[in-house]
Order: sequence, then structure tokens, then C-alpha cells
Amino acid sequence: MAEEAVINRDADVADDALITRIYEVGYHIIPTVAEENVEKIVGDIRAQIEQGGGSFIAEGAPTLMRLSYDMEAKEGDKWVSHDRGYFGWLKFESTIPVAQALEEALKTNPSIMRHMLFQTVREETRARMKAPTLREVKRTDVIKSSPRREKEESAPISEVDLDKAILDITTE
Repeated sequence: MAEEAVINRDADVADDALITRIYEVGYHIIPTVAEENVEKIVGDIRAQIEQGGGSFIAEGAPTLMRLSYDMEAKEGDKWVSHDRGYFGWLKFESTIPVAQALEEALKTNPSIMRHMLFQTVREETRARMKAPTLREVKRTDVIKSSPRREKEESAPISEVDLDKAILDITTE
């Protein structure tokens, strides 16, 4: 009975090596990397996928962007906080062992601040950004501004009237 379970588990592992799935990986590269070296890091990620027989579907080139919150990354023997990072992503098709190996490689890469690898679908799933509609103004049109209030002059108020008004307001 136990031997059957081991044989079935080994068969499942062999099947995983043959089944291809669609994956997407998003990553943040630390901002201290020189801009000309960012492409080399992305090339290493691509090479990891290609070596396992994976194929690419889509890619978002890494761009330096401000992060919503500070992230810490280990640089050398100390932790450094970053408020920016190069964000990029890759969508690819590969087997499960290739995706697992990529996950391990990204965990140990000191230039990758954070990453996320997940299974997805081949179709485009991102929402399209809708451009805001602008109101056209012809050069002959006059843009109306709000009317300005005329300066009001106040009459002098006696101390007695002022005390009475304050008392009425506070007693309500």
C-alpha cells in the first residue's frame, strides 16, 4: 500500500515536468543598480526561463517608480530602506519545475527587492486606462469667471451688542 503511494507520487512529479502552464512574474529591482545594469538583471531572469524551455508571451520593461511605502532590502551585510524601485514583469509559458527554479533564483538574487510569481491565463487581463474627456474651448469663446464680491464695509458694533450676540449663540 505504501509502495503504491510512493509510485503514484513519483508519477505526479513526472507529469509536472511535462505540463506547461502560463505564469507571470512581477519584480522590483533595487534603485541603487545603475540604469545600464537593469537590463542585465532582466536578461538573467529571461535566461533562467529560456534554459528550462520556457517561452515568452508578454513583457513590461522595468521603469523606476516611486513606491507606495518604503521597502527594505539587504545590501551587503546591512538592511537599506528604499522609496523607489525598478518595476517590471514577464508573462511566460513553462513547466512547473522551471517556475519553481525561477522562484528560488529570484529569492537569492540580491538585486531583486521583491517579487511575485503566480499562475495566470494567456489572455490579456489588465484593465485598459480610459483617457479623460476634455472640454473643447474655441478661441473666440470667453471663459466666464465667478463674480467677485464687492468689499463690504462694516458698521461699528458696541460692546454690549457684541456680548448679547455671544450670549445668544452660546445659550442655544
